[in-house]
Amino acid sequence: MQYQFFLPHPALGDLLKGILVANVDLREVPAEVVCPFPPTPEQYIYFYLNDPIHTQKKEGEGFVKKPGSIIVGPQSTKVSLQMGKMHRMVGIIFRPGGLYRILGVPMNRLLNLDPETDALMGNNINLLREQLQYTENWVDIKQIVENFLFTKLSNAKALLPFDHAIQKLMQSGGLLTIEQAASVSCLSLRQFERLSHQRIGLPPKFFARLVRFSRAYRLRETNEAISWTKIAYHTGYFDQMHLIRDFKEFAGANPLTIEAALRATPLRLQASIRH
Repeated sequence: MQYQFFLPHPALGDLLKGILVANVDLREVPAEVVCPFPPTPEQYIYFYLNDPIHTQKKEGEGFVKKPGSIIVGPQSTKVSLQMGKMHRMVGIIFRPGGLYRILGVPMNRLLNLDPETDALMGNNINLLREQLQYTENWVDIKQIVENFLFTKLSNAKALLPFDHAIQKLMQSGGLLTIEQAASVSCLSLRQFERLSHQRIGLPPKFFARLVRFSRAYRLRETNEAISWTKIAYHTGYFDQMHLIRDFKEFAGANPLTIEAALRATPLRLQASIRH
């Protein structure tokens, strides 16, 4: 898997965490490659520029072919991704609240959904995908994506103290208390909760747990030798039982089952997403 993570232009820094470009050549792998993708605190716009991707949201269900570009809003459960043999992808990775500011759609309406981009952004997003499809240079791809997003800035929702507070919660690894986050945003707990549903699509306490889980999952994905005890310690879990509880809720399985699933696939899909 070849990939590059680009930090965004400073003018887009309060909206985006980054832009990810990846190429995966699986032509020499005889079997279909299926990868677990547990939920993350980030939200995305993905462009699939070559082979399509197929997703499975529940065990036992069939895989569904996805369109060439999708919006991934707040997620609370794992999906499984079936990769094409020639996977070429561009991902726009939004900071919490960033996708809401661009779309103007309450994020709780997109919970566990991945609609086609033109349903929410119009046909000009298809023109963007065509540009990306015929661009080989990754630096040029980053510039094309940023130029598109620059056109959205004038109509973007305003940055609020809430967004700064949620970013601090992210930076703390989910360990900042909700009371502390609400205080940073100069809001009451009730107001903070309401904006959380609107701008990130999840209750704040649930979101904080998701942040902590995601850090634990990515730590395991990037370091196969580290023990689960060390992962629990480094990510702020009180003990392994709390970590196991979150893995069962967010990844649908205990850590050892997820470990086996990762051994069965050559890809690490979340390792490239910065904390």
